[in-house]
Amino acid sequence: MTRPIISKDLPASLVVFLVALPLSLGIALASGASPTAGLIAAGVGGILVGLLGGAPLQVSGPAAGLTVIVAGLIEHYGFGVACSIGMLAGLLQIGLGIVGAAQLTLIISPAVIHAMLAGIGILISLGQIHVVLGYKPGSSALANLGALPDHLLNANMAPVIIGVFTYAVLYSWRKWIEAKLQFLPASLIAVVAGTALASILNLDVARVDLEAQSLFSFHAPTSGGYGVIELLMAALALGVVASAESLLCAVATDQLHSGPRANLNKELRAQGIGNVVSGLLGGLPVTGVIVRSTANISAGGKTQWSAVLHGVWILLFASLLAGILTLIPLAVLAALLISVGVGLVKVKEMKKMTRFREHFVYAATLLGVVFINLLWGIGVGFALAIFFLLLQLSRVQISRKSEGSSEIVTVSGSLSFLCVPLLTAKLAEIPAKKTVHLILEVERIDHAAVEAIRGWKVGYELQGGQVKKPALEILFDDKRNKVAPA
Repeated sequence: MTRPIISKDLPASLVVFLVALPLSLGIALASGASPTAGLIAAGVGGILVGLLGGAPLQVSGPAAGLTVIVAGLIEHYGFGVACSIGMLAGLLQIGLGIVGAAQLTLIISPAVIHAMLAGIGILISLGQIHVVLGYKPGSSALANLGALPDHLLNANMAPVIIGVFTYAVLYSWRKWIEAKLQFLPASLIAVVAGTALASILNLDVARVDLEAQSLFSFHAPTSGGYGVIELLMAALALGVVASAESLLCAVATDQLHSGPRANLNKELRAQGIGNVVSGLLGGLPVTGVIVRSTANISAGGKTQWSAVLHGVWILLFASLLAGILTLIPLAVLAALLISVGVGLVKVKEMKKMTRFREHFVYAATLLGVVFINLLWGIGVGFALAIFFLLLQLSRVQISRKSEGSSEIVTVSGSLSFLCVPLLTAKLAEIPAKKTVHLILEVERIDHAAVEAIRGWKVGYELQGGQVKKPALEILFDDKRNKVAPA
């Protein structure tokens, strides 16, 4: 290894490993999969995506942003078919990366993305509260809300003690200590402290079970008897969400360092390969993860080798020291996940949505994700975002003032094809045989609007009127009868 890798990337990889290990276990728990599936995804995301990716300092693995959709797939199809769907999503990502379509996954409105993450955070927190209370989470937000009063009144105090203690340690360490001891992440300290308390008090609580799945168990692709179209649609949904999360993370990571910029199409291809391999080995789907990437950069990572080495440490630990993981109470991981879920609900982003008048899109997406499902929430939010965009494009003000034989017509706003009916109706109201001064004070104008104005101008002048063209000269070339170049 070169000196920069040894001096910078090796220590950074250990920090990222300590951050990723408990989070991978917790995300697998929230997804309804074996904890081993989270470790496999972390190893594959670190090593394979790290080696092949186009965002050198981004760290990939199982992500909280996919928890809800993956949990739904596992519950509906079973883990084996969910692995196949993850592989199909990976193939989709590879294809999108090959044709250079990475930027297309970034067209989703930020209001939809942030609301989706907030909704996922609420769902994670609602579900894991029941684990802390000593019960299994329900299958929906409504089920979890409905069962909450009874579970609160009849809580099992052992997991409650462990969960509350773990969350308190996590919060306190982040607030007062983590900035001074960055090599000891709060999540690791909280998991160790919660596990130690459970052992010291000899509490009878449910713990991590790694016996359900060996570290690497080959999962041959299977349809499970479901239709190909149904599986492809599920893969499409998973692939789009995973791609958007990975690429948005890559863009955000670029803002945190001064090194080489991300090659988004290369990164998307690598994410796809990672998902294919993770599915084959029985792991969860992978994406770029902002928490691990930020930890990597903060710890001094300089190349992709910090991500790669973190994956190596994950797999070595899972292979050689897996027995230690079985000591961790589920309530400890649940407390960690509640913290992750709360962190996904960003008040600052909510205020920003209000400032940019995107609060309706945000609220609709959030409610859809929480109370219907992830895809419906995203679909409703995306449709509303398009609707409000069309409203903005159709906002135009047209005023007319008469001055003797002249008519002064002022058009302001956004002049697009959506405004053509209103525009032509207003122009048709101008009396014939007048001298019309048409003033355009528009933010944008499209070809349909240009053609509408051109057609009206020709017809008006044939009827004996005159159109003064100072504002139109930039739009028309009368001699060639076409739109002049800008």
